[in-house]
Amino acid sequence: MLVNRSGTMVVAFMSVYCVKQLHFTIEQAGIVMTIFGAGSICGGFFGGKITDKIGFYDLQVGAMMSGGILFIVLGYQHTFLSMCIGAFVLSLCNESVRPANSSAIAHYSSPENKTRSISLNRLAINIGWALGGGLGGFLAAINYHLLFWVDGGTNILAAIFLVILMPKSGIVKSYKKVDLPDIRTSAYRDKTYLLFIGFGLLFFTCFYEFMIIEPAFYKIAWHFSLPFIGFLMALNGILIAIVEMVLIHNLEGRRPGLVYIYTGVFMGGLGFVLINIVPPSAVAATLIVVLITFSEMLSMPFMNSFWILRSKDHNRGQYAGLYSMAWSAAMIIAPTMGGLIIALGGFSLLWWIFAGLSFISGTGYFFMYRSIVKANL
Repeated sequence: MLVNRSGTMVVAFMSVYCVKQLHFTIEQAGIVMTIFGAGSICGGFFGGKITDKIGFYDLQVGAMMSGGILFIVLGYQHTFLSMCIGAFVLSLCNESVRPANSSAIAHYSSPENKTRSISLNRLAINIGWALGGGLGGFLAAINYHLLFWVDGGTNILAAIFLVILMPKSGIVKSYKKVDLPDIRTSAYRDKTYLLFIGFGLLFFTCFYEFMIIEPAFYKIAWHFSLPFIGFLMALNGILIAIVEMVLIHNLEGRRPGLVYIYTGVFMGGLGFVLINIVPPSAVAATLIVVLITFSEMLSMPFMNSFWILRSKDHNRGQYAGLYSMAWSAAMIIAPTMGGLIIALGGFSLLWWIFAGLSFISGTGYFFMYRSIVKANL
């Protein structure tokens, strides 16, 4: 995953590439990105289904290998229609690896360390994103086509490493047959999990909104310098790299996961409130980023372990697929909703609304925890 995500740069620079290199309008670039997001939702759905049919191993190898080829092919598309089609197919294929990868984490983990395993994978993803983003800016200044080659190449390289270092023969025997009644169980009929995903969609949208709007807000509203804004954006990844594994190691198993989830979500809502009530300063901005980063570190690893606990070997892909689809949907909703709110009422209205959505999500998880405790009693 570290190798795979170290090449993540095409998506980050896609809109700039469409406008500057292909001379699309801003509206056309937005459509391409929206279609890319729609493809990622479909990829999460079909990736979950296919994982349950053929297993996580073959899908990971196939999706990364074909996704790598499609990245390179996309770099040679120059018309609006071909970019839209290419972006959708690429995203569908590339994002289908997420449910398979999540199922693999569940397979290789023990019940005692599953949340730490998730955190380790998150660490690899965050480091990869940081490396890919930094390298992408450098390569884009030389030649935009290098982005597609490097992104595609790291996908293919990750697939090759997976085949060499973790051969399929090591996991074939672990697949277990299940009785017919169990096969009929579906994540899409698990009402508790669907409610969990609904609250998660609210929180993911709020989290994405902060990550997307943060640079513009700090520049336009609080008038920070670009280097300091860069530091604030990097601080999230730095804290995750240094703190999260230690934090999860000390928390895992002490309390039910939902306790950490609703606590983390409430912390995120508090961060949005602070943006509106504290005077602009470097200290305030740093505190807000730290608070929202701890919100992420507390909630998201335990969100992953929640669906792992509810799933079985034969339907784990469906649970992972729904979780991945919620993230993909949030990627589409956040920029569209954020832009509309800012146009209507400015940044202040934006942060109040997303604070409210965070508190609704946290309250939902709190009552879900209470109902589960009551049911067990």
